[in-house]
Amino acid sequence: MRVVATGVFEILHPGHIQFLEQAKALGDELIVVVATDETAMKRKRRPVISHEQRLHMVRSLKPVDDAVLGDSKDMYSTISRLKPDILAIGADQDFDEQELRGELKARELGAKVVRLTDYWSSGLHSSRIIVELIKRE
Repeated sequence: MRVVATGVFEILHPGHIQFLEQAKALGDELIVVVATDETAMKRKRRPVISHEQRLHMVRSLKPVDDAVLGDSKDMYSTISRLKPDILAIGADQDFDEQELRGELKARELGAKVVRLTDYWSSGLHSSRIIVELIKRE
């Protein structure tokens, strides 16, 4: 089974690794879609690390079989091209699961949407949290 996970992956942290390990456990192959700089600015903020560098970092992670750059205009075009069996989303990703399912169905993609919910107890599962901790120092 092919699993696709998505994210910005600006500051790699324990939460990213846990998310990708959990996503990989859902199937045989994990492909990660890394958000473009343009998409990252729309969803979060201007990235410090370029999408080319973030893509390279994600590709080098053990649970990841491949990583591709997303489409800044239509995220579903990348999903359509990859044809996953499962679309894994993280607990803190602000995707509406019903909306995702509806759009996948409208595009005749049979991917199951799975929200992963476990976090390590360290609290270092979010780039935002890590940046706030650094600012306090």
